[in-house]
Amino acid sequence: MSNQDPTSNATVTPLMEVKGLIREFQAGEQTIRVLHDINLTINQGEMVAIIGQSGSGKSTLMNILGCLDQATAGDYQIYGQSVSRLDADELAKLRREHFGFIFQRYHLLGDISARDNVSVPAVYAGMDGQARSDRAEKLLSDLGLADKVNNRPSQLSGGQQQRVSIARALMNGGDIILADEPTGALDSKSGEDVVQILKDLNAQGHTIIMVTHDPSLAAQAERVIEIKDGYIIADYKNEEYQQVEPQPAPIIDKHRKSAFSSFIDRLFEAFKMSLLAMRAHKMRTLLTMLGIIIGIASVVSVVGLGKGSQAQILSNISSLGTNTITVTDGYPYGDPRRQYNDDNLTPQDAQAVADQPYVVSVSPQLNSNMNVRYRNVQEAASISGVGKDYLDVSGETLAMGQGFEEQSILRRTQDIIIDANANKTFFPDNANPIGEVLLIGSVPGRVIGVLEPNDSGFRRGADSPTLYMPYTTMMSRLIGSAYIESFVALIDNNISSSAAESAISELMQSRHGTDDFRIRNSDSIRQTIESTTAAMTLLISSIAIISLIVGGIGVMNIMLVSVTERTNEIGVRMAVGARQSDIMQQFLIEAVLVCILGGLLGIGMAFAIGELINRIGGDSFQVIYSSTSIIAAFICSTLIGVVFGFLPARNAAKLDPVEALSRD
Repeated sequence: MSNQDPTSNATVTPLMEVKGLIREFQAGEQTIRVLHDINLTINQGEMVAIIGQSGSGKSTLMNILGCLDQATAGDYQIYGQSVSRLDADELAKLRREHFGFIFQRYHLLGDISARDNVSVPAVYAGMDGQARSDRAEKLLSDLGLADKVNNRPSQLSGGQQQRVSIARALMNGGDIILADEPTGALDSKSGEDVVQILKDLNAQGHTIIMVTHDPSLAAQAERVIEIKDGYIIADYKNEEYQQVEPQPAPIIDKHRKSAFSSFIDRLFEAFKMSLLAMRAHKMRTLLTMLGIIIGIASVVSVVGLGKGSQAQILSNISSLGTNTITVTDGYPYGDPRRQYNDDNLTPQDAQAVADQPYVVSVSPQLNSNMNVRYRNVQEAASISGVGKDYLDVSGETLAMGQGFEEQSILRRTQDIIIDANANKTFFPDNANPIGEVLLIGSVPGRVIGVLEPNDSGFRRGADSPTLYMPYTTMMSRLIGSAYIESFVALIDNNISSSAAESAISELMQSRHGTDDFRIRNSDSIRQTIESTTAAMTLLISSIAIISLIVGGIGVMNIMLVSVTERTNEIGVRMAVGARQSDIMQQFLIEAVLVCILGGLLGIGMAFAIGELINRIGGDSFQVIYSSTSIIAAFICSTLIGVVFGFLPARNAAKLDPVEALSRD
């Protein structure tokens, strides 16, 4: 069949030219050829009807002409450019800038208004926001829908939806309008209106290509191409076609944004559609988030519990003194010399250490157990001889009274300080025992101070009454010894505790000539506990992170389902010119939004759990939130959205436009 204009011998530069086009589909092990050796030329400004029965191949031909599908063999050129050499995004550019599609089933996006449906192609074309809004409203107004711009498709009749579809096809100019059974789903009156609109568009210079099986509709076109069983069997001018009076084509404001602004615009469109999709499936979105919520709440709560436990333990250690070094009499454990000599430390050793510039204060110490009596109450108690700086180095605080002074040590006063257990034991009914006298063995002692309760469990004799007196008094009046058992040195916080420990060890060895002493560094205990609690927190957090991974897999599964459910929407967006990156971006944003929202809810849940624990624990235990763990958890939830949302997003971007449009 000749492809030349039947009524003219003049040479016309073709708009579209098809040579030897073949389209085959794979059906199992068989290959089905739908189009056979198609040769066709369509010129600018024609109104062409492609007619044929169902299954004749006419829709397949239209999809190839509209760059939605590609031929198996043969050549198709548009504007002199071979389509077979173009990649997916270049084909999308052609659809975006030159084609407008009118579908039998309208294919409007149900969650947005008529104005926004019409504007979608301009979003991908990078048109300025205000310009595209004004143009969308103008097109709808020209098509008689001025009062329907804010209506969603479900609020419009079939004829009105088709008019919205036509407006969308014209949004970017629509040099070539491809209409697939444009009146097939309409009543007679609406169908006539649509045909008249298409004629008017043709008169304005638009090339119109209609696909139909209705001879009466084909009869209204300027040119008719008849297809049967994949072959063109006729191509002729319609002698009864009445040329519409040519009209000047409207001037289109094609002002384009910069590449960056256009990208931000498309990003915003994807963000908006993601929010609409999440709102439309609230329960599914919530269930998708559940794994993320539990995982994030677990991580933040576990880290908070670990920090709280660590703080509580370190607080208890602080009752022994912050950054202290204890020097104890006796050779190291396991040394055979221990059995020969236990009297090695003297108050002079303590004073020598106290004179060092890195030492803040020192308290000598010796201990004994003795019976203590007050009136008719007698109880075994722990007796500790200490220095004037004992309260500083131990971290103990007074509930009432006063501590020891320099004169207390020098004069060997028989003053005593009692702890809360001793106060409760000997003075249960006395609110103020200051000035009362206790008999320690046979030595009387006057109470000058009472310590605050200390429930740390680290202090010697924590469960029994404990009395403190000047170490000189205890040495001379109670045990008759010139030696002390130990002394505790408070180290300057600006000095490394390990360096101070080494210096004290060298000093003691130079004084004694041997290592007949043992050193315990409280900071090493602190470091051990910190590292232990950190390791435990990391272990439990690692377990909690598993729930995050499970949640991420859940996000991926749900997003794969979402892609399947919204395949038709993807096809529509591809038909109006969306790039693969635009489709991928939309679904990736949705996955990330789900995870970010789940992460925020998880952090909120962690705070709620922490508040509950804090209320139950009172002052004895508090959950301490780590800003680092919260930020890390938030970043982690975002990364999960990116990682587990990538596969569904890529699958969506790789969909075939024709296959996507064919699904409901």
